[in-house]
Amino acid sequence: MPERHATKAHTRTRRDHAFETAEDYVEAVADVVDDRSECRVRDLAERFGVSHVTVVRIVRRLAGEGYLTTEPYRPIELTTKGKRLARRCRERHEVVFRFLLAIGLDERVAAVDSEGIEHHLSPQTLARFREIAESGRL
Repeated sequence: MPERHATKAHTRTRRDHAFETAEDYVEAVADVVDDRSECRVRDLAERFGVSHVTVVRIVRRLAGEGYLTTEPYRPIELTTKGKRLARRCRERHEVVFRFLLAIGLDERVAAVDSEGIEHHLSPQTLARFREIAESGRL
């Protein structure tokens, strides 16, 4: 039985990792649009510390999956599907951040750690994090 559990856990982790890029990019596009009114490839390349080519490849994939729209020399925009995902990602990120603050981490550490943790939480764990973040009690 432990072997079967490990297989399920690893399968979920692999699935979560595969979706992380989509979540990170739609959340970043939403943030950049909020800050600058539009998002360009260069904004994402700078934010993630990757090449222009890497961003173009990922944006093309996410456009194909229905999260973004883009045309040459035009800003990157979120579709309705992309906006929904960005909203969910932001909410998860905020819950994890507030949870980490509630358990005593400083803001800098909570900000960095919440960036990775947010992608791997089950709905049950996220609900418990939310309860703790809101009540301040474990």
